Amino acid sequence: MVRIKAEEVDRDNSVDKVQQILQGAMQEFLQHGYAGTSMDRVAVAAGVSKATVYSHFQDKEGLFKVLLEQLASKKNSSIFGTEPIEGEPAAILHQVATKALEQMLNDKEHSAFMRVLIGESGRFPELAQICVRALIKPVAETLTQYLAAPELKIPDPEATARILIGALVHFHITQNVMHGEDIIPMESDRLINALTHLINKCAD
Repeated sequence: MVRIKAEEVDRDNSVDKVQQILQGAMQEFLQHGYAGTSMDRVAVAAGVSKATVYSHFQDKEGLFKVLLEQLASKKNSSIFGTEPIEGEPAAILHQVATKALEQMLNDKEHSAFMRVLIGESGRFPELAQICVRALIKPVAETLTQYLAAPELKIPDPEATARILIGALVHFHITQNVMHGEDIIPMESDRLINALTHLINKCAD
């Protein structure tokens, strides 16, 4: 008979509790915004005690930071995988841009979360900085590293990576976050094809 150690059970329970809290926190942040969410509300939404919330997260900002970092980690892993990017530039850039934009456009929770973040950034600039640090910076660094390959001959890989990210994020914000898809409609394939064409021309 396999015996399960008590500390393993405690660890598993702790992980489950953290996920419960994060799910409850996401629900509350989306419904009430950052300012309108309290640790009490999170505890109720998560179905745990307030003491349990505080035993895992020191304060609301720390909870928000972990939630955002977890979201960023899942997004980045889904877009880039776990191995270094390799392959023919036109195909790789098209694949990365398509994955990133599909996730932004199809994930309604992500769109709602970005609305909260942008709306609260004036009063809580540190929250926006957490987003830039956890979500945007790693993507920019990964793309920059790929675009810096000597064979691509791109004069400024970092700026090129920022242009690519900026175009995708702008498309997501105008089309979904700000509900502009009926005002300035465009198929996502057109944007991606134009971006990859421009970058590949630069590399020729």
